[in-house]
Amino acid sequence: MSELPKKELTDSLIEYPCEFPLKIFGLQQGGFAQAVLEVVGKHDPEFAAASMEMRASKNARYISLTCTIHATSREQLDAVYQELCDHPMVVMVL
Repeated sequence: MSELPKKELTDSLIEYPCEFPLKIFGLQQGGFAQAVLEVVGKHDPEFAAASMEMRASKNARYISLTCTIHATSREQLDAVYQELCDHPMVVMVL
């Protein structure tokens, strides 16, 4: 019986280029949306700020931002996720 070839870690279920939504959560505070916009814009210079969707939590303590970027590679997605996760104003990125 032959074994199936092992998938490499670099294999992806995503086909590039594509439109990829990022959901970024943080505390409701001044400058949060602008900080996220700067990070996302660095990794996708064509990102339109007007397309960013904002939603406050029930008690308005947190805010979620949805940014749909034009993803060109796994490396680009990894880099934007890492920089967003490392940002002190960001609580979580999905």
